[in-house]
Amino acid sequence: MTLPPSKKTPQPPQSPGAGASLDQWLFWLESIHPTEIDLGLDRVLVVLRRLFRNKPNARVITVAGTNGKGSTVGTLEALLQAAGRRTGAFTSPHLQNYNERIRIDGQDIDDASLISAFEKVEAARGTITLTYFEFGTLAAFVALEQSGVQDWILEVGLGGRLDAVNVIDPDFAVITSVDIDHVAFLGDNREVIGFEKAGILRPGIPAIVADMNPPNSVLQQSVAQKVALVRAGKDYTIEEVVTDTGEVSVTLHHQSQVVRLPAGPLPVQSVAAAVVAMRTLEPGMKVRSLEAALARVNVPGRFECLERYPDLYVDVGHNPHAAKWLCARLKSLKGDSRKVHAVYAALGDKDVEGVARAMGPVVDAWHLAGLDNPRGLGAETLKTKLEPCTLAQASTHECVADAIELAKAGAASNDIVIVFGSFFTVAEARSLLL
Repeated sequence: MTLPPSKKTPQPPQSPGAGASLDQWLFWLESIHPTEIDLGLDRVLVVLRRLFRNKPNARVITVAGTNGKGSTVGTLEALLQAAGRRTGAFTSPHLQNYNERIRIDGQDIDDASLISAFEKVEAARGTITLTYFEFGTLAAFVALEQSGVQDWILEVGLGGRLDAVNVIDPDFAVITSVDIDHVAFLGDNREVIGFEKAGILRPGIPAIVADMNPPNSVLQQSVAQKVALVRAGKDYTIEEVVTDTGEVSVTLHHQSQVVRLPAGPLPVQSVAAAVVAMRTLEPGMKVRSLEAALARVNVPGRFECLERYPDLYVDVGHNPHAAKWLCARLKSLKGDSRKVHAVYAALGDKDVEGVARAMGPVVDAWHLAGLDNPRGLGAETLKTKLEPCTLAQASTHECVADAIELAKAGAASNDIVIVFGSFFTVAEARSLLL
């Protein structure tokens, strides 16, 4: 008699075990959960309680928002360090190495410490399945706790309310901006998305909303939870002035004091939010110390200049809101005599038409590239999607490297080349050029 085939659910692969390399751990992490994104806190909370009996002995600052999160985290991290605080930061995604996601006192975590954190999460989870991001988030918590830093600065990965980062109650929260992105998970309008972002708020804590026009859902949540909310445009203002020499002067006005902000390369709204947060967290820091620390802030991949003659910038902006900011930044540099050559590559779930329309006014030539990624668009598919946008001159290239080579070849020495569209796009460019 022939037995019927087994209908048992396939078991997840065994963890790498003692002595495994970081690459082996990361490869394994990609296979332990059936879906890449599985929003919800139940599974993560169970494992968190096994790892931590009490809330971490640190001040926790959580940053959510559609755009500008990484810039806010990076700026606040630098300011806190300048004030003598020991900081730990968790951000995502990374550009070149996974270690970038966890920084201790401004330095990427080393392999041994990261593997140790992975091992502790694996021992605690038992039979509970975790996504790649959830596992990495818990590992970050372990690493930050072991490092003994005073401040945890945590960047939300997706949304806020149901993001794994939100299992830790923050002592301070920042919502950088609210716009439409990740529609399949967060909704297709700002009110619904704002409700998700506002999920990081907690009763009675101080918080900042850097969006000049926040959705009512954010304001309602802050009132309901009696949050001490500080709003851009209401409780603090940003003033930009173009001097006679063409230079841009940016000042932050907050509580009767004026702080000079860098005009770039980071979004000024994110930098301002970080400064206002700092003035609440460390009110004793002098204005001139703030300004000196701001001058040293650098966040890779955020309007980062990698070459000169022609000037070549990279930016991780990947939605229309980010593209509008990028367009304005390029317009301020372009003037009347320079041309902008855009290298654009994107993931398939992004609003590429909205991005192209936002960038259209400043771009003179487009170089559309394919992304060697399961979620990436091929160059011809990207071009087809953008045909209704009536782009300026557009060519297609198999990969980002080819697109960069030809964009540089077609640019004059005083022109601008901008490489943008996703973290994957910028990662390829940085690997090639650095």
